[in-house]
Amino acid sequence: MILVENAVISDDIKEQFFVCDLDKCKGACCVEGDLGAPLEESELKELEDAFEAVKPYLSDEGLKAIEKEGLYIKDFEGDYSTTTIGGKECAFAIYDEKGILKCGIEQAYRDGKTTFKKPISCELYPIRITRYDHYEALNYDRWSICSAACTLGEKLGVPVYKFLKDALIRKYGEAWYQELCQEIEGKA
Repeated sequence: MILVENAVISDDIKEQFFVCDLDKCKGACCVEGDLGAPLEESELKELEDAFEAVKPYLSDEGLKAIEKEGLYIKDFEGDYSTTTIGGKECAFAIYDEKGILKCGIEQAYRDGKTTFKKPISCELYPIRITRYDHYEALNYDRWSICSAACTLGEKLGVPVYKFLKDALIRKYGEAWYQELCQEIEGKA
């Protein structure tokens, strides 16, 4: 375990290798699972504010699901997640010309239409955060659909914490990330 401020980080985050290989997985994480993308409460307003800019990027099916269910749902544990299409793919997922699922929110962000990039849970994957009263636990989520990402990460020698540098900085800040690197790499 690694401790950085109010976070406990699993050793897997420094020891496991990971680089998304969308040509192989086709963005399966946008389809697989029980729910849509986990949302932090602070992201609900951001998503609401970004929706008009994101709307033109979405599929008809995604728009119908959002019209029926709303932008997000609250599950039985009180957690929020994005709406899905028929209990499968995220309503914000879009297919590109290669048949790879990508995020419509992120595409609107890249095109300068919104300042909301996408849910932090998506950007941080394969890290999942569990919140406790006084700290957060960051764990590496093993999922068979990401086996190609593990293979590519190992081939390229990129550990999870380096692959997710930008996402970790977005979530916790530059100083926090530098402290994490110092704890992992032992550099002063």
